[in-house]
Amino acid sequence: MIELSQRLQTIGDMVKPGHRVADIGSDHAYLPTYLIQKGIASACIAGEVNRGPWQSAERQVRSAGLAEYIDVRLGNGLSVISPGEVDTVCIAGMGGSLIASILNEGCEKLAGVQQLLLQPNVGAPLVRRWLLAHGWQLSKEKILEEDGVIYEILEAVPGNPELPYEGRSLSREELVEVGPYLWQEKSPVLRKKWEQERDKLKSVQEQLQRAKNPEAEEKKREVAKRLTWMEEMLSCMQTDKE
Repeated sequence: MIELSQRLQTIGDMVKPGHRVADIGSDHAYLPTYLIQKGIASACIAGEVNRGPWQSAERQVRSAGLAEYIDVRLGNGLSVISPGEVDTVCIAGMGGSLIASILNEGCEKLAGVQQLLLQPNVGAPLVRRWLLAHGWQLSKEKILEEDGVIYEILEAVPGNPELPYEGRSLSREELVEVGPYLWQEKSPVLRKKWEQERDKLKSVQEQLQRAKNPEAEEKKREVAKRLTWMEEMLSCMQTDKE
């Protein structure tokens, strides 16, 4: 049985049982191997755009004796699947901008897909905005820390994209930034993430203080405004947990 990182195992355990799964940017096909070995997925496609990782994935699948269940394909993004071929699409371990771009370029391939599992390393709000704009309902969010790195995992299903943002204490745009379900949970990991974001922005603010040009003045105001929002948000997290 393959051993996965906590990040990948969390994604794998969110896959709906019996689904056919496409893992886009599969690298060594560890996730598809886990899904088949655990009996979670009925079949998998491991997609990889680069020949080296594609060959590594092929070797992994052969050595695990799972070539009958995992099809390793070379291609860019969602080009490796056909409409109706899979039930779940996983895209993990890349920036939110790239994930949104992959979804955008392969939009027609999502016909029949019932579940998206997306794990942006950075730029999660870009992914939430894409889901909102394209009729996908954010249905679950998880946040975890592994080896000093904080990861957000988003699950989306076809549905009402506005639903997760309704009746909340923050505005829609604020919830796109934080994550509506993460805000509801207010875990210590979420607080840590935003403390780190605040500290990074404070460093930017300190650097801007030394600049005297007009452009810097506008930037100073923007940074000060965002810092105020972050402090208010962190204060709400603390108050709600006490």
